[in-house]
Formats: sequence, structure tokens, C-alpha cells
Amino acid sequence: MAEILIGTSGYYYQDWVGPFYPETIKKEGFFEYYSRTFPFCELNFSYYQMPRRSRLIGLIKQSPKNFMFSIKAHQSLTHERGPKSPEHASEFLHAVSPLVDEKRLAAVLLQFPYSFHYSTANRKYLSELIENLKGLPLAVEFRNREWMLDRVYSGLESRNACFVQTDMPNLDNLPLPTSTVTSDIGYIRFHGRNRTNWWNGDNTSRFDYLYNEHELQSWLCRTEEIASKVKKLFIAFNNHHKGQAVQNAVQIYNLLKEHTRLEPAEINIKAR
Repeated sequence: MAEILIGTSGYYYQDWVGPFYPETIKKEGFFEYYSRTFPFCELNFSYYQMPRRSRLIGLIKQSPKNFMFSIKAHQSLTHERGPKSPEHASEFLHAVSPLVDEKRLAAVLLQFPYSFHYSTANRKYLSELIENLKGLPLAVEFRNREWMLDRVYSGLESRNACFVQTDMPNLDNLPLPTSTVTSDIGYIRFHGRNRTNWWNGDNTSRFDYLYNEHELQSWLCRTEEIASKVKKLFIAFNNHHKGQAVQNAVQIYNLLKEHTRLEPAEINIKAR
């Protein structure tokens, strides 16, 4: 059965002070506190600024030896694609090498926008990007349902690239959850189901959502199925507003332990 690691997308949120971080903590202590609570974190600052080796080395040193990182690809690779994307891919590859060297890299998350349609040009771009990042564990997230095709799954599988499962609002042409596995890792991202703010909100209001127990329970059978097909399964909550991601991460951890045969890596707090 797969090793299962549950965490959140990001950790550096001031509004987590109180719901998660102690009132007395300084911002400089956020990550160390987080890494002693959860077994893995999805780093998202790397989308906005190209990651620096020195910063990643610092995070490695602050965290336990078995702590794992996934890291979101820089926007120049997924959202602002252009002629210099191969150069940016090379820069990104070099930057994340400390995570590779220390065997701390869970995956590089290639999260494409809704506007990334299933087209000949985009299929070619994706193929070239995967080749440019060869050697890294890759997890590909599509925000457009057009990519949910057997030929896409086959293409990812031939490159051992993970197809990311997502939970998001049930709106036209957004991806639907499946149990499809295309590599030796599985990856599930919970974005919340805020239909009202999905198209018009910002990066806070769009993900302002707290899952209820029934909604998380609906994922248990699917999670078991995915876990039976992979070596490692990463589950990340992106509904970060006011620490809701933390609350739901702990909640699904408890549900998996209580209602399935799965044994997720320990989370060191109780649900709040």
C-alpha cells in the first residue's frame, strides 16, 4: 500500500495565527512549526518568483529528515509561456536540485490555467516541458476538462508524469475527480467548492471554503483506489483562508485512519 502524506498548499499565512500557529509565534518560525506538524508541504511561492537554491536549502535544514516538499512550477512555465520557457525550465531545474539531492522532492507541480486548452500547440508545449524537466517527478494539473482524455492519460503514463486529481466546484468544463493514475505517485489537491467566487474572486476569496465531513468522506473510496496503484500519494489542501486547509487536512487524516485500511503519515495535532 502506498505511503500517504497529507499537507497544505503553502504555510506562510498570517491569518493562520490563532487557528493553527500560536499567538506568540514570529513569522520566521512558521515553517519550522509547520514541518513538525505535517509530513509534507506544497511550496507555492515558487510560482510567483523563481525559487532560489539558498532558500530551499534553508527549508531543508529547518525540517525533519523525512519531511517532503512538492514545489509549484514558476508561472513562466505554465501561465506565461513563451520563447524563453526552455531557459526558464533549465533555471528551475537547477534551483530545485537541493531537494533532489537530499531526496526531499515529492513532485514538481505543473498547474496549468483554465485557458490552457487541449490543442495541438499546447500538447506539443506540454511534451517539450516534460522533456525539459526530465529527471524530476512531475505532477500535472489541468483546470480545463478538455484534457480528460484517454490519449492524455496514456501520454502522461508513457512519461511517468502524474495526473493530478482535483476537488473544486462543479462548474462547466472544470475537471471532474477520477481514480486515474499515470505514474508511480498519486496527487490529490482540494481547492474548495466556492462556486460564487471561483471565476470572479482573488487568490483568497476563491479558496475560502471549509469542507464538511460528508464531502471529505466522498473521497475515501477513491483515495483507497488511487493508493492501491501508486508508491506514494500526496494530498494537499489549498483552501487556505483562515487556516481552513489545516482543519480539513487533519479531518481527512482522521477519516482515513478510522474508515479505511490506509495508514497516512502522522499529523501531530488534533482537529481544531
